Amino acid sequence: MSKQELVILGQDGTDGCCPTLLTAPLDEDQAADLAKVFKALGDPVRLRLLSMIASRAGGGICVCDLTPAFELSQPTIPHHLKLLKQAGLIDSERRGTWVYYRLLPETTDKLAAVLTRPGAPAAEPAEAAS
Repeated sequence: MSKQELVILGQDGTDGCCPTLLTAPLDEDQAADLAKVFKALGDPVRLRLLSMIASRAGGGICVCDLTPAFELSQPTIPHHLKLLKQAGLIDSERRGTWVYYRLLPETTDKLAAVLTRPGAPAAEPAEAAS
């Protein structure tokens, strides 16, 4: 069987697990849940924060490492982090006096599955595409 004939379960849209936007209309609850996540991602600061958290190898990143990257008042960063957490994109853990944040990949995987065209090849990493 060639690679083109292989079907990866959960990505072809036929098993009903994670229908994509192009295979089935979203019901009201799915649309409301997705809208919360997209709303959280709709702010450039939150998108940058998510990128910084997701790209950090290891057990997360401290809020003390995130704050200096922005020219915002101190309470603003925790507010944005709270919205990302409420959207289910990140989780936090208190270690002593600091809070560490980590990506929840199941949420980003769900977003990727919803936005993927059925039968579309997986996107290549940036360095492989050039």
